[in-house]
Amino acid sequence: MKQAAKEFKVLASVSDFTQHFGYPNPAHPLLTIIDLAQVRHLVPPSGPALRHMYIISLKKNLKGRIHYGHRTYDFSEGVLGFYAPGQLCESNPTLDISELSGWLLVFHPDLLNKYPLGKKIGSYGFFSYDVHEALHLSAREETMLDTLMDSIRAEYEQPIDAFSQDVLISQLEVLLSYANRFYHRQFLTRRTAEHDLLSRFEALLNAYFAQDGEQPLPTVQYFADALHVSPAYLSDMLRTLTGQSTQQHIHYSLIEKAKRLLLTTSLSINETAFQLGFEYPQYFTRLFKSKTGLTPAAYRFSAH
Repeated sequence: MKQAAKEFKVLASVSDFTQHFGYPNPAHPLLTIIDLAQVRHLVPPSGPALRHMYIISLKKNLKGRIHYGHRTYDFSEGVLGFYAPGQLCESNPTLDISELSGWLLVFHPDLLNKYPLGKKIGSYGFFSYDVHEALHLSAREETMLDTLMDSIRAEYEQPIDAFSQDVLISQLEVLLSYANRFYHRQFLTRRTAEHDLLSRFEALLNAYFAQDGEQPLPTVQYFADALHVSPAYLSDMLRTLTGQSTQQHIHYSLIEKAKRLLLTTSLSINETAFQLGFEYPQYFTRLFKSKTGLTPAAYRFSAH
């Protein structure tokens, strides 16, 4: 029997969000700031909700095991989470929030529409991270972000005028710049854990391309799923430790296998492409030439 689809609430606006959770009404139609210490007594609504807005949350004094992938985190002072429009959320009943403090910054994409940040925000990979890939702050970093949030809150509480949105956007961009810096710090301070993840990724990559016979082209999602992390997190980790994204690693291994097949088998160029998982040989030829400067046929000829 087909399983019934899970019902969820759609939160299309900032006011939808505050009403759903029982939070105070927003003072701005496109943005709100929630003091978590003031709302921790509220019972979270059951069931998942689909939110059409960006959310940045700094949560402190959570009681319970919070995992970073399959590991408990090592920065216990604060946990900074990022959520993009269209992501489902559901309350975690295992956490004790009786002493919860911190803040939520919630803003609608329309807030950014006429600003460069509206385009730039898509480059921040942490907005597509899984929940267990939150940023774990040091005490100093937490203080810095709290100070920034105080400035945003002061502007948020002012009467709206012709400059309000410009000021809020500039402050938000500073906050995101610091968050980006702290995320890259996290990859370095977690060097042991991340090198372990890198080793497992390389082992998976090598094993995949060591297989004989036709194989589908591997995707970034395939390796992220196998390692239990999100594609954005995997690529950010690899860029920090190796300078290359997941896709670049895949292409490198793909081209290396292509070279071996071209030099050690009598497969035609088309057969080589199919063996590697390409549906259309011309795509293989295009990728091979872009990475080596030679067509597959020219490479095979040059080696003889």
